Amino acid sequence: VGGAVGGAVGGAVGGAVGAVTPGGTKYVLPPRIASDGQHDDDMIDIFNLVLDLSNPDEREAALLELSKKRETVPDLAPILWHSVGTIAALLQEIVDIYPLLTPPKLKAHASNRVCNALALLQCVASHPETRTLFLNAHVPLFLYPFLNTVSKTRPFEYLRLTSLGVIGALVKMDDSDVINFLLSTEIIPLCLRIMETGSELSKTVATFIVQKILLDDLGLNYICATYERFYAVSTVLSNMVAQLVEQPSQRLLKHIIRCYLRLSDNPRSREALRSVLPEPFRDGTFASYLKDDRDITTKRWLNQLVTRIMAPEAYDASQGQAQMVQQHHIPAAAQQHQQQQQAAAAA
Repeated sequence: VGGAVGGAVGGAVGGAVGAVTPGGTKYVLPPRIASDGQHDDDMIDIFNLVLDLSNPDEREAALLELSKKRETVPDLAPILWHSVGTIAALLQEIVDIYPLLTPPKLKAHASNRVCNALALLQCVASHPETRTLFLNAHVPLFLYPFLNTVSKTRPFEYLRLTSLGVIGALVKMDDSDVINFLLSTEIIPLCLRIMETGSELSKTVATFIVQKILLDDLGLNYICATYERFYAVSTVLSNMVAQLVEQPSQRLLKHIIRCYLRLSDNPRSREALRSVLPEPFRDGTFASYLKDDRDITTKRWLNQLVTRIMAPEAYDASQGQAQMVQQHHIPAAAQQHQQQQQAAAAA
């Protein structure tokens, strides 16, 4: 653990582990750190709770208390990562739930408990000192079975949402190493399915994750590299737009528009969008939803998107291009798909 405070914390936790007796007696903070003051008393409580994570009889209560304190203890993530056996205990909580996923047997109590463990992992994922260690250990892969569930009961929905929160904490840091790691996994298909079938909140977080992946050049190039990837993302986004016409959500609409706008930054993707951009974006359906001052940014993004797609010559000229970008295999395939859909509808 880096820094003076981190060093003291690391030493205290290390000393604490060595001082636990077979009977589970609490350790005594080393004299060099046990100065009087409220801060030290609070940290003693944190250390003892971390130790309780390694005790199966005390773990559930410790998970609950630590999850409540994760926003108020800046060094909690390094404490969790560097203390002996703590991450293993959190992963054990996750693995213990796997047998309840298929067939779906997860109940509220078990869901709440594992979600408290996931909340602590989110703390580790978002901390700059532990984020890379978290990725290098491939800890996010332990969450993918949760994201792959389809049950719509509240315990499963809560489980998926909290798991998405861990991934969301990673992508929020705007770190290309995070994006590179996620692209090597199945996170995009998992998010796309949740974007179609999840609750509004789960859809919002999953769409945010896809948005952050797209905002990184690695992510944009990956999704636009083949028509299959582009089509998978654009189809889900289009279906979501159709759902929003019936059940509006300004927060979700904002993320969807930002995804489309970012896709339009890629020349081949921009050409394809001219064939597959949802009609509600073209005809002003959402104008009435974007009148609030809080929606100024979303409205600007939508206007930029429509200008790029519906007035391509003007946009290309503004980019210093004399001619429109030549069509590649993505727009050609998009046009072919649209023609097939029209023929099927006519039949």
